[in-house]
Amino acid sequence: MRRILFIVAALAVLNLPLHAATGPRQVQQFTAGWHFLQADAPGAEQPAFDDASWQAVTLPHDWAIAGPVDPNNPSGQGGGFFPAGVGWYRKTFDFNPRPGQRTFIVFDGVMANSDVYCNGALLGHHPYGYTSFYYDLTPHLHAGANTIAVRVDDSKQPASRWYPGAGINRRVRLVTVSDIHIEPWGTFVTTPTVSAASATIHVASSVINQSKNAERVSLAVTLIAPDGHVVTTFTSPTQTLDSNLTTSLNTETTISHPDRWDLGHGALYTVKATLLRNGKAIDDEDDPFGIREFHFDPDQGFFLNGVHHKIYGVALHTDAGALGTAVPLAAWRRRLTALRALGVNAIRTAHNPPAPEFLDLADRMGFLVMDEMFDCWTVGKNPYDYHLYFRDWYLRDTAATVERDRNHPSIILWSAGNEIHDTPHPDIAIPILKSLVATFHKYDPTRPVTQALFRPNVSHDYDDGLADLLDVIGQNYREQEILKAHADKPSRKIIGTENTHDRNQWVAMRDHPEYSGQFLWSGIDYLGEAHRWPSIGAGSGLLLTTALPRPRAFERQSWWSTVPMVRIARRVEAARRAPTDPGYASPTSNNQQVTAKTPLDPTTRFGQPLLLDWTPKGQSPHTEHVEVYTNADEVELFLNGRSLGTQRLHADASPITYDVPYAPGSLKAIARTNGKIVAEDELRTAGAPAHLVLSTGLSAARLTNVPAHEAAPTLKPDWNDVAYLTATLTDANGTVIPDSETRVHFAITGPGKIIAVGNGNLFDHDPFHADNRKLYEGNAVAIVRATATAGKIAITATVEGLPPATTTLETAPSQPQAVQRSF
Repeated sequence: MRRILFIVAALAVLNLPLHAATGPRQVQQFTAGWHFLQADAPGAEQPAFDDASWQAVTLPHDWAIAGPVDPNNPSGQGGGFFPAGVGWYRKTFDFNPRPGQRTFIVFDGVMANSDVYCNGALLGHHPYGYTSFYYDLTPHLHAGANTIAVRVDDSKQPASRWYPGAGINRRVRLVTVSDIHIEPWGTFVTTPTVSAASATIHVASSVINQSKNAERVSLAVTLIAPDGHVVTTFTSPTQTLDSNLTTSLNTETTISHPDRWDLGHGALYTVKATLLRNGKAIDDEDDPFGIREFHFDPDQGFFLNGVHHKIYGVALHTDAGALGTAVPLAAWRRRLTALRALGVNAIRTAHNPPAPEFLDLADRMGFLVMDEMFDCWTVGKNPYDYHLYFRDWYLRDTAATVERDRNHPSIILWSAGNEIHDTPHPDIAIPILKSLVATFHKYDPTRPVTQALFRPNVSHDYDDGLADLLDVIGQNYREQEILKAHADKPSRKIIGTENTHDRNQWVAMRDHPEYSGQFLWSGIDYLGEAHRWPSIGAGSGLLLTTALPRPRAFERQSWWSTVPMVRIARRVEAARRAPTDPGYASPTSNNQQVTAKTPLDPTTRFGQPLLLDWTPKGQSPHTEHVEVYTNADEVELFLNGRSLGTQRLHADASPITYDVPYAPGSLKAIARTNGKIVAEDELRTAGAPAHLVLSTGLSAARLTNVPAHEAAPTLKPDWNDVAYLTATLTDANGTVIPDSETRVHFAITGPGKIIAVGNGNLFDHDPFHADNRKLYEGNAVAIVRATATAGKIAITATVEGLPPATTTLETAPSQPQAVQRSF
C-alpha cells in the first residue's frame, strides 16, 4: 500500500496520467497549458517573463492556418499566400527531479527553425520542421516551477513549395527514465523469417548507462498478440555495462501460425521490452510491430506475404485543408477511408517524414507507405528551404527518422528525396546518395531505398551509376523511360514514385508486371503550390480537402477497386494533355501549362473538367458529353427511362462515353457482369432549394465500401477525435443542388465546439476558424470536437429561407491508448 501511495503521489507531482505509469518509464503528454504569441518577444525564454496576455493553446497547433491569406504574404504561391513570421510558445509546469532519473522532452516536429529553452537555458536549434527530436532536460530542471519556451521562426520566405504550416504542429511529451535506460528509438524489432506456419522475431535494444557505476543488465521481452493475449516471453543474455557506455541487448523467439500484417489487415503485435538490472526492472517500453514478409522482384514487381500486388499509391502532403498541418487522427482516418474506397492501398509521404501517429494509423488500417525524407539536397527550390541546412543536418535527420519509424510494418520503402536538382552534377549527387543509402541501411537493413528521380535521361542517372545505387529505382512521370531503363538492365526493380491521373500512365503500369506500382500526384487536394492568386492551393487530388471525391476519383476507382461500381459524369471541357516530365509549371493532374494569362476558373482550373450532376447552367436544347466509369462488364445508360444503348467495358481503360441530347429529369446507368446487375448510378436534374441536410462521416461522398461506423461517430474529448458534419443543399426530392454561392451558418450546443469550417473550394478566402462557409458544389463542412465526457452535442446548420437541419452526437469518455509510444 505504501508503494501504491508513493506512485500516486509521484504522478500528482509530475502531472502524469495514471495509465502512463504502468512500468518504470513514465510518459507525460505535454500538450495542454501552453501560451502562444504570434510575434517575436525578446526575453521570452526567461522563466520570469510575463506571458499572461498570450493566447492559451493546446498542442499540436498550426498558427498560420488562421490566416488571413493575402497575395502580399511573403510565403507566396508556394505557401498558399498564408502568413509567416516568428512565434513563441511557453509552458510552466511543476516538477520534482529524483536521483537516478533523467527526463527528456520529445518533439514530433516543430515548423520550423526552432530554439528550445528550459528555464532560460538554450537546449538546441532544429531547422527541419518534419523530423522528430528530443533534449535531455535533466541538467536544467529543479524542484517546483519550471518553464519550457520555444521560439519558432519561418520569417524568411519563400521557404516551401507547398503549405507547411507554422508552430509546434505535432505532439510533445516528457519521458522520464532511469539513468540506465533504453536509448531513444533504441529498440528495433525485425522478423528475419516469416511464413504462414511460423515467424522468427528478433528484438535488439540499444541501452546506455549514464550512472556512475558498471551494472549487470539484460532485456526481458513479453510478446503480445494482436488480440491482447501473451504469446511468449524471452530474455537476452546478461551483460556488464560500464558507466557512460552503450550496448545492444539482443534476443529472439519463434512463434507458430503468426497473424500476419497485410493490406487491409493491420494485425499488430507488441513487444514489451523491460530492461533489468540485476533482475529488477529499471526501464521499459512498448513497441508495436507487424509480422510480414515483402520483396520487390525485378520481373514481377511487389509481393507481400508471398502474394503479388500492384501498389496503388497516392502522394499526400501534411495539411488537411481547414485544419492546416495540426491534423487529428480522426481527420486522417476519414481521408484514408475515402481513399481506400477508391482502391488506394499505399501512401507516399510527400515530401517529408510524417507525424508518427500517421504511421500508427497506416499500420492499423493496413496501408503501405513510402516514407520520404527531402524535397531538396544542396540545390534549393526556394531561397530559404532545407538546402541551407542540408550539409549539416541531412544525415542526422535521416538517422533519427529511420530509428523512429523502422518498427512500422506499413513502411515498405525509404525515399532519399524528390526531384533532386543536384543530380545533373554527379560529382555532388552520387556521394550524397551513397551516404544516404548507407545511413538508411545502417539503421534499417531490412527495407529498400528509392528516390523520386528527376528527368533521369536528362541528368544521365541511368548511365552514370546514380540510379543503380538505389535498391528500387523510382522515377516521376515519363513511364516509358523507366520501362526502357528496366529493359536495358532487367535486374532493376522499378516503381513510379509520382504519376498523373492520365489513363496512359495507368495502362503502362497495368500492362507491365515489372512496374511495381505508382503514386498518383496527388491523393487529396492540398494548400499551397497555388501558382497564382486567387488560388490558395492545388487541386490535383482524387479528393477535395474535405475528403469528398472529385469526379476523377471514380475513374480511378473503376481501375483500382474490385468492388462493383458505376458512376456518371458530365464532361464540360475537353481533357487536357498530361506532362511528360515533372518540371511542368502546374502541379495539377490535368497538366495544363499554366501561365500568367491562363484563366483561373474554380470549376475547370484543377484537373479533369467533369461534373457529377445533371443540372447544367443552360437548360436550352444542347448535347451533353457523358462519361461512365465502371469495373463491370457492360453499362446501359437511360435518359428518363429510355435506353441510350449498352456498351462493353473498354480494354484500353478509356471511359464509356455517350453524347446525350440534354433533357431534364433522370440519367441512369446500370452496370452488369455476367448479365447480372452489380451497380447503379443516377443523376437527376435539381429543382428549387427545399432542404438542408446535415450528415456525419462520409455519407455525402456516396462512396461504396465505406464502413458503417464512419457515418455515426461518438466523440471523445480527445484532441485526436473530431467529427465532420456535412451540410448539403437539396431540392424537394433530395437531389443535390450544385450551389457554390449560398452561405451556411453552423451553431453548436452542448459539450463541444466547432474548430474549423471548409468546403474544398481553393478559391475561397474566408477564414477556416469561423462558424459559417459558402457551399461548394452543394456542400460545406463543420469540424467538431467534444469538450467533455458526458452529454449530447447538437449541431445546427441554417441557410436563409429554409428550415434548419440539426444532428446530435453522443460524447463518451476518453480511453487510454493501448500502446503509448514514448520517443
